[in-house]
Amino acid sequence: MKRTVWAAFRGLLMTLGAATLLAALLFVVANLWVLGQTRARIEHELPLCRAEQVGIVFGTSHWTRSGVRNPHFEARMSASARLVRLGRVDHLLLSGDNRTRFYNEPITMWRDLRGRAVSDDDMTLDYAGFSTFDTLARAREVFGVERALLITQAWHLPRALFIADALGVEASGCAVPAQRVAGVWRLQVREWVARVATLGDLYLWGRSPHFLGPLEPLEITPRTWEPPAPEPRTAEIGDG
Repeated sequence: MKRTVWAAFRGLLMTLGAATLLAALLFVVANLWVLGQTRARIEHELPLCRAEQVGIVFGTSHWTRSGVRNPHFEARMSASARLVRLGRVDHLLLSGDNRTRFYNEPITMWRDLRGRAVSDDDMTLDYAGFSTFDTLARAREVFGVERALLITQAWHLPRALFIADALGVEASGCAVPAQRVAGVWRLQVREWVARVATLGDLYLWGRSPHFLGPLEPLEITPRTWEPPAPEPRTAEIGDG
């Protein structure tokens, strides 16, 4: 009897161990697949980012939980304004969360970029970018974006580009300048998990955005070519 119980228990342990190893393998393979499909389209030098009419800026909180200015937000805004100055993008789609009247990422981005001399005519606000998936789905289905430059941190770009591919947006990635930021490893680990979840969203359970709506094509002001304005000598602030 004891031998039978022990054999059954050992068999269970071996099954659980094999399942765990298989899950770990699939987790790594899924991440490597996403990275491999997108790596060649990520540029880390802003002046070398592919020129596009539209740059999509992903929202994030203006402040950290400790009450200081979020360096990830600062990096995205600084890079976005610089890309406009450099003539790499003509128009910015600012997409973020507007879950309550007290939390409004698109408005915060708009105010910050106005302070960096980006014209109102060169910005459109998307108030229903609750996630990377929602931002890109709405960019395609609501704002009629077919090509875009994605502006965010390097660790976020592979997933964003992979989703863009699946949704029919021809995109390249422009990684914002990085600096050492405490705790960024937590975001990077979370991103590994999010990449795997994205495969489920796209290929298993057919995720849909929370809100769509009627088509509202972006109004992009035509530009005549002119040399880019000299950049300030102060160092750009970025994050990892």
